Amino acid sequence: QVQLVESGGGLVQPGGSLRLSCAASGSAFSAYSMGWYRQAPGKQRELVATITSGGGTNYADSVKGRFTISRDNAKNTVYLQMNSLKPEDTAVYYCRAWYTFGNYWGQGTQVTVSS
Repeated sequence: QVQLVESGGGLVQPGGSLRLSCAASGSAFSAYSMGWYRQAPGKQRELVATITSGGGTNYADSVKGRFTISRDNAKNTVYLQMNSLKPEDTAVYYCRAWYTFGNYWGQGTQVTVSS
């Protein structure tokens, strides 16, 4: 069973930056696909970015060019670097890991972009 713990959220001004981290338990991290999702109040949860076990990435159009997803398999950690943040980026951000044998979610970390 995989446990995911997000960190790095907080309050930031528009135009600022944050880096989120998601630390995973287990010994098979390198085999998992990973993703970041977000959910704003009253809205559906939406995909932000994904990264495969091979390192391939994709992004939602709304964050493309501003956010970067990466992974460090030696540290069992996936990151989301968020630059040029906008108020509409405000949401709870969730880390996800999936593989043949399971689908796992973290508890989420709050990101608030406000002046």
